[in-house]
Amino acid sequence: MKCNTCKTQKATIKRPKTNKPICTPCFFECFENEIDYTITSNKLFNPGEKVAIGASGGKDSTVLAYVLNLLNKKKNYGLNLYLLSIDEGITGYRDDSLETVKKNEIDYGLQLKIVSYKELYGWTMDEIVKLIGLNNNCTFCGVFRRQALNRGAEYIKADKIVTGHNADDMAETVFNLTILTIFYLFV
Repeated sequence: MKCNTCKTQKATIKRPKTNKPICTPCFFECFENEIDYTITSNKLFNPGEKVAIGASGGKDSTVLAYVLNLLNKKKNYGLNLYLLSIDEGITGYRDDSLETVKKNEIDYGLQLKIVSYKELYGWTMDEIVKLIGLNNNCTFCGVFRRQALNRGAEYIKADKIVTGHNADDMAETVFNLTILTIFYLFV
């Protein structure tokens, strides 16, 4: 089956957005063009801004860093991009992903700032768990991580923070907020 876009190459996937067959190069081009359109039509950035990319080392933030860096160069956005990563201090949890972020720093030519809970708060999540136990530790960690991102962005004097949340992440957040709201209405 031929690519529906270029009509010459063999299609490698069916694009979920259009349900049409598309080859890999055309998919990447469409993906980049859609991101560029979103950035430019919504005027998300101004030339000269310092933008902190929340970099966990996972697939979503790695793709975000790659594409934003690529488009910044291709489309001349004039942004100063930085990778900003958080080390929660959970033994064995963030080690591999921090290595990925360090590799991204080299591969993408971006500066990296790693901010740790120990540095910001004086303790690690492992130390918090020893005090509070396993119940509710994810709630603590999530709140601390968001605050750490904000503080890290202040530290590097970033104008904006971008994060690589996908649709599932957003849906989960809306769902959890809805459940919390209902809970508080009936308690």
